Amino acid sequence: MKSQAMKYALAGTLAGVANGLFGAGGGLVLVPLFLSWLKLGQRESFATSVYVIAPLSAASAVTYLMQHSFDFSASLPYLAGGFLGGIVMGTVFHKIPMPYVRRAFGALLIYGGVRAVMLW
Repeated sequence: MKSQAMKYALAGTLAGVANGLFGAGGGLVLVPLFLSWLKLGQRESFATSVYVIAPLSAASAVTYLMQHSFDFSASLPYLAGGFLGGIVMGTVFHKIPMPYVRRAFGALLIYGGVRAVMLW
């Protein structure tokens, strides 16, 4: 039991580090661990990751705000669109076949990786 708690704490720490450092990425840590350690299904792993990442993102945002490295007014249009997109996709997520979800996620990772390398 103690070993499980340590794994969960480590996974949460890694997700928080990724989220705080990169502004995203906690789900990259959590989804595979939810699949392997918790034996959740793919849909449940994605959804649970979103649930966990929300407070981690809030903690990172508060930290950035306290350090004055956060432009709230610049974030508003993205926040509004992201909120709407999250509601719409959260509603239809269960209707999308998982192979499409995995491919879209993979394409997003490849796109982000290429952008990160090209901007470096």
